[in-house]
Amino acid sequence: MSDRSWTWASRRRVGVTVRPAEEWNVFDPQVIHWRLAGADRPRQLRSLTVLRSAVEPVAAGLAATLATPEQCARLTEHALGMVATSRGQQLDAYLVHDMAFHRTVLNASGNEMFARLGDVVAEVLAGRTEHHVMFADPDPAAVSLHVRVGEAIRERDAARAESLTREIATGAMAELDVLAP
Repeated sequence: MSDRSWTWASRRRVGVTVRPAEEWNVFDPQVIHWRLAGADRPRQLRSLTVLRSAVEPVAAGLAATLATPEQCARLTEHALGMVATSRGQQLDAYLVHDMAFHRTVLNASGNEMFARLGDVVAEVLAGRTEHHVMFADPDPAAVSLHVRVGEAIRERDAARAESLTREIATGAMAELDVLAP
């Protein structure tokens, strides 16, 4: 067996056994995907959104200090892609830009631990879309906040990048209160 914690274990002459939930690797995107497909989706989404709220604002502040010009360009590209796909019920196209935007922020933070959460955040965003825990068209205020975060990072304004990203996280939690009570 690998060093990853899985929801199951396989042994010779025993077969496959389910491991207790406290042994699961809750950061594994496959486990997140599986849990979001279950009845406990609202609690899982809240837990992951709290994690994002704790990490992403700090990552955005660091990105404002450390982002390369190429990363700034990608943030702008994906923020504008979010704007372009935010109307007309284009959630799948919007999701591509949303996931790439958040991955870029986490990578641009320069913190390898934050960067590794890119798959976690992408799975949360995908799960919200797949399980209809998003409005048919994204909240225009949230879309604008993403554009402003990209600008703050490009302008090297760490405090503003962190504050705006915290607003995005607060908005995501408020959406959960409406869509997944």
